[in-house]
Amino acid sequence: MEKFCQSCAMPLTEELLGTNADGSASLDYCHYCFKDGKFLQETSMEEMIEFCVAPMVENNPEMSEEEARAAMNAFFPQLNRWNKTK
Repeated sequence: MEKFCQSCAMPLTEELLGTNADGSASLDYCHYCFKDGKFLQETSMEEMIEFCVAPMVENNPEMSEEEARAAMNAFFPQLNRWNKTK
């Protein structure tokens, strides 16, 4: 099963893993979002989605900005960083 960063939804590969406070690999967050046990940016889910629209469209040329935004608006609330029900 493919794992995704629980902050930005980037597919996680071993090379992209962030780091926990003890220096171990974070299995939940990518190195763009999480380093040394801390998020690299204080941001809202909406701001994160807007930041991710361009890379999402770049990596999925068949997708419009509106489609990318809609997909992320549906998916991001399920991610650990944004899921307020956990």
